[in-house]
Amino acid sequence: MSAKQHCSCCSKPVSAHQTLEEMDFERGIWSAALDGDLDRLRSLVQKGIDPNLRDSAGYTALHYGSRSGHLAVCAFLLENGACASPQTPGGATPLLRAAYCGHLDVVRLLLQHRADPMLSDDDGASPLHKQAA
Repeated sequence: MSAKQHCSCCSKPVSAHQTLEEMDFERGIWSAALDGDLDRLRSLVQKGIDPNLRDSAGYTALHYGSRSGHLAVCAFLLENGACASPQTPGGATPLLRAAYCGHLDVVRLLLQHRADPMLSDDDGASPLHKQAA
């Protein structure tokens, strides 16, 4: 490609660029959890990917599954060693994410797996605050 990033088959500029970080996310456990792709998630865990692996922002697959309300994904991750209360640098936990998004079935599952309901984020918000928001 030229310095202007044109497609080699035409003169139109390339409309999308993807960073290595974005590619890593899409190929990793986090994207599978976000998309609710349980088959891909199973495959990644069977290949030895740690369910507690963090992305560049400090989120785990359980954060993404919880935020998206994917109950089966969250259950699979927890059954395969995912920590129920990992915190990001900003204090976000899967329980906070599920509560904020109104995914009560995921909230119940996380609490059954001993997620800590007393943890709060950097704004001081607890899961109860998030649920009420």
